[in-house]
Amino acid sequence: MPTLKSPPTRTVDVARRAGYSVQQVRNLERDGVLPPVARSGAGYRIYGEVHLQSVLAYRALAVGTGPVEAKRIVRAVHDRPVPDVLALLDSAHARLDRERTDLRLAREAAAAISAEPVEDVRPSDSMSVSELAAALGVRPSTLRHWDAEGLAVPDRVPPRETRRYSPAQTRDARIVHQLRAAGYRIGQLRELLPGLRRGRGSQDVAAGLAARDMSIAARSRALLDAGAALSAVLAATGPTSHAAPPRKRR
Repeated sequence: MPTLKSPPTRTVDVARRAGYSVQQVRNLERDGVLPPVARSGAGYRIYGEVHLQSVLAYRALAVGTGPVEAKRIVRAVHDRPVPDVLALLDSAHARLDRERTDLRLAREAAAAISAEPVEDVRPSDSMSVSELAAALGVRPSTLRHWDAEGLAVPDRVPPRETRRYSPAQTRDARIVHQLRAAGYRIGQLRELLPGLRRGRGSQDVAAGLAARDMSIAARSRALLDAGAALSAVLAATGPTSHAAPPRKRR
């Protein structure tokens, strides 16, 4: 049985150690996720440690970033300068950091539904579509879409039936905005918002946000694991300051 210090030489060895099937390993080779593979005199593939680590890096990255971005990053390790690879990894970590921020804001917005009673409302407290869109950092068309979906429905002020958002409706728009950023879909929000307005449904939101938190943590850990494998690939191939000529892929 090979160890990390005695690299595998067959497709089945790489597949077994990476937890993939032989066909999956061959697909990754075809897609350029593995560097060029040597052949024996009889035509059999000969894999080294760099190929195993490339597969391990891809597998972890697929969890952390999705398969499309994972292939892009591992290909870059073989074809691009090291700074380019590090920039791609930085971007992946930055996306997760933004998701964590959105999750925190979603929790705060969910709590605000019941923690901010709206009293003594005056007509001057309302906001137009453009004003609210600017305050939330969204397009006016997004607010109109939420209106059509029954999520944040403004008043219609005659004579032109202009949309005006009261403080309570503004609060609805704010929580829709934050929960959308945290991964909630329109259908889910349509079911949750009536209960939230009545002071119920907070447990469902909390459970959904907790699941989102676990997903972010799992992907963050996967990126950490991928970093170790990518470091091993870079160590095996040696540092480069210029991109290698692009390989032709079928």
